[in-house]
Amino acid sequence: MTPRTGGPAHPRPAGRAAGTDDRASVAGGGRASRPPRGDRDLRRWLADSTPVAAGGRAILLQIADPVVGAGVRRHSDFARRPQQRLAHTLMFVSAVVNGTAADAAVATAFVNRAHRPVAGADDVDRQRWVAATLFDSARSAHARFGDPLSDDDAERVLAAYAPIATALRVPSDGWFDSVAAFDAYWERTLPTLHVTDDARSIVRDLLHPRSAPLWVRAAMPLVRIVTVGMLPGALRAQYGFAWGPREQRRFRRTLRLVRGVRALVPGWALRLPGPLLLRAMHRTAARYARRT
Repeated sequence: MTPRTGGPAHPRPAGRAAGTDDRASVAGGGRASRPPRGDRDLRRWLADSTPVAAGGRAILLQIADPVVGAGVRRHSDFARRPQQRLAHTLMFVSAVVNGTAADAAVATAFVNRAHRPVAGADDVDRQRWVAATLFDSARSAHARFGDPLSDDDAERVLAAYAPIATALRVPSDGWFDSVAAFDAYWERTLPTLHVTDDARSIVRDLLHPRSAPLWVRAAMPLVRIVTVGMLPGALRAQYGFAWGPREQRRFRRTLRLVRGVRALVPGWALRLPGPLLLRAMHRTAARYARRT
């Protein structure tokens, strides 16, 4: 598979590479010695809302592909409703990974409808990249906030994320058959990303919303430090985020705070956002059906 002109190369899954510094906190600590999760534990892990904390990171990684960034900027409503793409992304992931076949079908139909007018939306390389950011961000969120994956568990979660890729029209053999293949792809792709003015404009709307509800704006300082802190360093610099010892200390304090709060939240509460997102998705589908 050859790279497209003007955008990053997204080669076919293959090979092995070391993890990035963003995932350094996953390694060690006897991780590989833990037994793999049973099916029930895996379902609970997948339903856990911890990856919501990395939703902004996933979007910033996605739009660092210039084709994705241009499509989002020109065919979405970021300026007026900057949290809409994030909410729709979370609905999509919840429906495809944790929902029923009917839930997944509704979510996939929404995505296909939204992508219809977008140039490059059917590019398999771009859609694979979008799906990859969702897996890596979920893995990173759990590693940082308190429930890291063992090596065996990571393989199972990677397989569980395959339907996200196929829902985005990536061929079934276009996903990754191992975490080693995924990591090699990730390492090859990160240096090819290029943050454009489109992406920077989207980030301003997303991280500094002008018309969001008060509670959303009140939470944005926390969202900003988590989102920016979880980005790979080179990409953070491309976006132009100020980042030095003071920001790093704030990020570490925020991680400790989030880990502490998460440890106090019962499991059922951590899994509650999934059903709420599915309910919201079906309400949106019903409103659309009434208009058509």
